Amino acid sequence: MNNFTFSYPTKVYFGQGAAAQALQQELPKVGRTVMLAYGGGSVKKNGIYDQLKKLLLEAGKEVVDFSGIMPNPTYAKVQEGAKLAREHQVDFILAVGGGSVVDCCKVVSAQAMIEEDIWNMEYQSGKFPTAGISMGAVITASGTGAEMNSGAVITYEEKMWKGPIVGTCASFAVLDPDYTASVPPMQVLSGAFDTLSHAMETYLGTSDADNVSDDVALAIMRNTVVNMRRLLANINDMQARGNLMWDSAMAENGILKVGRLTDFQTHQIEHQLGAYTDCNHGQGLAVIHPAYYRHILKDAEAKFTRFAKEVFGKNTAQEGLDALTAFIKECGLPTKLSELASKVEITPEVLRKVADTCNLIQCNPRPLDREEVYQILCECM
Repeated sequence: MNNFTFSYPTKVYFGQGAAAQALQQELPKVGRTVMLAYGGGSVKKNGIYDQLKKLLLEAGKEVVDFSGIMPNPTYAKVQEGAKLAREHQVDFILAVGGGSVVDCCKVVSAQAMIEEDIWNMEYQSGKFPTAGISMGAVITASGTGAEMNSGAVITYEEKMWKGPIVGTCASFAVLDPDYTASVPPMQVLSGAFDTLSHAMETYLGTSDADNVSDDVALAIMRNTVVNMRRLLANINDMQARGNLMWDSAMAENGILKVGRLTDFQTHQIEHQLGAYTDCNHGQGLAVIHPAYYRHILKDAEAKFTRFAKEVFGKNTAQEGLDALTAFIKECGLPTKLSELASKVEITPEVLRKVADTCNLIQCNPRPLDREEVYQILCECM
């Protein structure tokens, strides 16, 4: 393994009733004005908003609502939140939702504390924020692991760009499977596939033999598949949902990535596809992964073979890829780009733009060029 320094800053409160425990312990540490951030209003329909606001008020906090955070949060929404935080002198941000809400708030936290435009600062000046408004996360839709790190994925619509922006890491996170009860089945499965993708892409990066990160990644993949199948049998299996919440956290808390490079090329392609289509992230990954893996199967055959044996009980690399493809179908996830909900018609011309603008990485089993990315995307149609 390569040299590394590892820190795990997020305190996790896991299980039923964890929100009350977390807020009772954490709120005395923060200032009076709390931004309560959430998405389209489902947290009001299912009662979570009222529960949390009651706890905030009982703690003597003044609550400022920041609502309407969309899936694939936009840069404009980030700036709206930062402006609101400055105007109300917000002391603490409580992000309530899935990865989109948490990602948006991580960048709001940092942007509110700096005068410079954060995208320009990071992508033109090469500087990153060193401070932000303290924040916590209450997860209602798991899969992204966004509550475990400071990285956010934001869509900058004016630039037709979707990618990472470094923000603030949550000081604590609440993982209560009961809070996911009202999430539609397909959204639950899409999120879980994102977890599987994170573990697969970490595992397929470069590393030495017999390292603990590979062993743990394979365990996370296997457990994710097992619990997704439990949900296919009973979508209300709260134990399975809880297992998947922890799988999601483990896949993105940094433990799998220490001392190694990772292969997140599928994520890079899907992010840029999302910039043009606004498609669901987990579903986009489900479409792209098999096509990408067909291209690199021979470049990492030993790793794919071990993946086949330990995750799906198969004997060869090709059988493992076939099992992954069949599992995607078993879950009812999309297998073609035409099955994705998209704000535009997905045409070869659109895919050409995606291929020409997506980020190409150099740490996967074999680097791709833009022509091969375009070919992969066309194979997904």
